Amino acid sequence: MRDLRAGVHALEATSAALALRDRFLAQIEVPQSAVVAAYAAFGGEIDPLPLLEALGARGVRLALPVVEAKAAPLVFRAWQPGAPLVPHRFGMAEPARAAPAVVPDIVVVPLLAFDRQGYRLGYGGGYYDRTLATLRKRGRVLAVGIGFAVQEMPSVPRAPHDAPLDWIVTERASFAPLAADARADHWMSWKGF
Repeated sequence: MRDLRAGVHALEATSAALALRDRFLAQIEVPQSAVVAAYAAFGGEIDPLPLLEALGARGVRLALPVVEAKAAPLVFRAWQPGAPLVPHRFGMAEPARAAPAVVPDIVVVPLLAFDRQGYRLGYGGGYYDRTLATLRKRGRVLAVGIGFAVQEMPSVPRAPHDAPLDWIVTERASFAPLAADARADHWMSWKGF
């Protein structure tokens, strides 16, 4: 799946990121008061930067994840496009530890693979699963997976601890996963800031 994603990334990276931005903004209502956490693209992931730039231009507060401890939830730190990032030991870029920690209302999650039930494969560390479980215990959060359309699979392997997504957006489509009906309280009420 990583090779497939990398091939698409090499051929369509810019146009896919722009199409994804437009599709996300057309489908997902983001209040100006929201905090939206995304990620700095790594290893062929679709780049959320055009989306983050558009949200930042609308006055939405932005954040990126920081891995502070192995087997722990991610911490999100405030960030704006153009602000410096520092390399993490796994090669990903993160905001500096001095940036204030924030609690996101919307988490944009990278995808290695996904299915129509809202489950995803990532890099296997469980960081997003732990993070979404923690955020959902605290209150409302909307989890939106983004990736290339070719990353869709009929079904991805899943474990009891896997946290399903509330929405999936690609450069070609956006949908609330079939399993989202059972999680309506997680994504229908998030607009009540």
